[in-house]
Order: sequence, then C-alpha cells, then structure tokens
Amino acid sequence: MKKFIGVLAILLLVAGTVFANGQQGGASAPAAASSSAIKDPQGNDITVRLLTDASGIDDKSFNAAAWRGILRFYGDTLDNPKGRGSFYDVVTAANQDMYVPNIQQATDEKYSLIVATGFTLADALKSVAENNPDQKYMIVDVDWLGLPNILEAVYAEQEGSYLVGVIAALKAKADGIQNPKFGFIGGVPGSTITKFEVGYIQGILSVIPDAQIVDYYANTWDNPALAKTQAKNWYDSGVYIIYSAAGATGNGTIAQAKEYRTQGKNVWAIGVDSDQYADGLYTDTDSAVLTSMLKKVENSLVYGLNAIKDGSFKGEVIRFDLKSDGVGYATTNTKALTSDITSQVDAVKADIVSGKIKVTASYADSKKLPGFPQNLGAQD
Repeated sequence: MKKFIGVLAILLLVAGTVFANGQQGGASAPAAASSSAIKDPQGNDITVRLLTDASGIDDKSFNAAAWRGILRFYGDTLDNPKGRGSFYDVVTAANQDMYVPNIQQATDEKYSLIVATGFTLADALKSVAENNPDQKYMIVDVDWLGLPNILEAVYAEQEGSYLVGVIAALKAKADGIQNPKFGFIGGVPGSTITKFEVGYIQGILSVIPDAQIVDYYANTWDNPALAKTQAKNWYDSGVYIIYSAAGATGNGTIAQAKEYRTQGKNVWAIGVDSDQYADGLYTDTDSAVLTSMLKKVENSLVYGLNAIKDGSFKGEVIRFDLKSDGVGYATTNTKALTSDITSQVDAVKADIVSGKIKVTASYADSKKLPGFPQNLGAQD
C-alpha cells in the first residue's frame, strides 16, 4: 500500500509539472549552447523569451510579426525554428492574471532579453522590471514606462493606416461603388488602436470627403466570432470594405469577406500588422484581403536583440514610421490592386515622408479636421 502511494505521488508530481508547463505555453529555459549561438559582448549566449497575450503567435498579425523578428535574428524560419527551446521561446498567457507570473518566471530564468508584446502587458512588465533593475526588458506599443531597463518600441500606425484608407477609397471609385461605406473594427480600445482608426479615416476622406464610415470595438484580441458577426451585419447593410486592427479577432472579418466573395459579393477585408493575403484566399489565385497595413514589429525585435548583441541596450523609446520603413502596405493582391492605384498610393506615401501630408494620431486632433466624423471612436 505504501509503495502504491509513493508511486501515485510521483505520478501526480510529474503530471502537475506537465500541466504547469502547458499553462505557460510549453516553454522551457534555455538549454546548453550550440555552435549556432549568438554571443553578447561578455561572451554569453543571447537568449530571449517572447511573452504574449492569449492570442499567441498564431494570431497571424501582431504577435506573429514579433516572432518572425526573433527568427530572423537567429537566422531561422517559421518552418525550421532550430533555436527554439535553446536560445528563444514563447509563453502565451491564458488570461491577464498570468502576465506578472509569466514575466517573473522569465526574469528568474535570466534571459538576455524578455519581450512583451502589446500595451495590455505594460503595467505587469513595469511592476516586475522595477524590482529587477539588472534584467533587460522590451515592450512593443508602449512609450510611457520610462525605466532604464526597458526598451520601448512604438509605431506610426496612423501613417500606414492612412495609406490603406486611400487604397480602400480608390478601389471603391475604381469599382464604381456609389456612396461607398467603410468599416473599422478595433480590438481593445487605447491610444495605439486609435492611431489605426484615425489614420484610416483620414486616408479615406482624402479621396472621398463625404464617405460614410462606421466603427466597432470588440474589446478583445482573440475572439474572431465577434468580428465575423459584425462584418456580416455591415456587409449586409452595404459596407464595402472593413479594416480590422484587432489581433486574432480581426481574422473573423477576413473569414466573412472570404465567405461573401465566394458567393460573388463584391466586399473586401483589409488585414493588419502582417500581410494577410494568404488568409483571405478563397481560390488558388483570389483573396478577399485587398491589402494589409504592414506594421513591421519584426524590425523592433531585431533592433532590441542587436542592442543586446553589441552592448548598446538602454532604456529608451524607439519609433518606427514610414520614413524608417516601420509601416507600409502590402501589394500582394496584384489582381485587385492595379498599378494605377499603387502609383497614387506611393505618391501619397512620398508626401507623408516629406511632411507635405500630416497624419494626426488622436481623436482630439483628428476631429478638428474638416469632415472628420464626430461620432466615431472609443476613448484615447
């Protein structure tokens, strides 16, 4: 009987450990070095853990781009992440209660760099970083923490969104849509998502000053069903194009656009962060994703890891805009984006880079612009 109880205890301990690892995303501490290690100035292997919200690196947009940046730094690919588990890994939080424990666990395991993606992790990261001044951290989409051990990366989402707004309006005109309506679906409200929306609206209005625009906030990053339902309602009411900046939630918009284009309806989705053309394919050569606003989060991850590599890491805010190739738009859908459209958009891009066109980044500033809808937007 005692032997049975002893065996049972061991089994329960093993099961508990496996369960805990599963809850933490199955990540493990860095293993021993191999010949492919990248060293810091002290000769130590550079290791990094990526910490995400519940949408994880399979969101096909924001977190996926961060993961690509890590792979690029190590010379790996999505299909062959050779260094995963040895030099880099990822932990996905099932809910917000796991943010602090996940950050603390990575801190205890002494990664060279710990990266959090998204402003929803800001408070958790700050609380841990304040108590661990020797650990190096990085966060994307935050610029207000101001600690010497946190590198903060932000993007000019309003500039890239302006371009896809121009594309949406030009496509509506090219298709001869009368009184076109445009939609925007946001994830969790905040100043970052505000930049996506107001830039998009400004781009549309620059081409069609009296365009009708509607918006909706899902208040989550990982519920595609919400966006799909809203997209269906809008498409049914005559909305022509919907741009989603909502993480994995926005994939529901693409799913609905695919469904309707399969039925022959002329509606479009606009992707975000990553090029989501492939996600919109409904035939071998036709995609429901007209374009995507490219937010090149991978560039900031490479920047942070290179700072570890060359010993230049410091607490600072780095900004990526059109001029620095931090944002842009996808041209993969060549069947829908004619050269006439892209040439006009590239001219607009040049005007933004030169400063001829100023794109505002908040509701307060945007609503001072002539014709900007006063009834749209969540709080800044």
